[in-house]
Amino acid sequence: MYLHVGNNKTIRLRDIVGIFDADSATVSAVTKKYLSRAEAGRRVQFASMELPKSFVLYRDRAGKYRVCFSQLSSAALVGRTEE
Repeated sequence: MYLHVGNNKTIRLRDIVGIFDADSATVSAVTKKYLSRAEAGRRVQFASMELPKSFVLYRDRAGKYRVCFSQLSSAALVGRTEE
């Protein structure tokens, strides 16, 4: 099964580590540091050019952790995983 996170971006459900709200999760200094390191390491993708509401932490096929920002809310993404 796959999770559609916006536009043409899909992520396999078994590869998802977590789905996070962009506003509340980025308050933490630890999360900010992780996201900036991920961006510097070119491990960040954007499903849309709109203002992101959530981000998904997942493993790619090579086993590396990646971050995908989505314009959809974390509640909407979680709801899609339960369908």
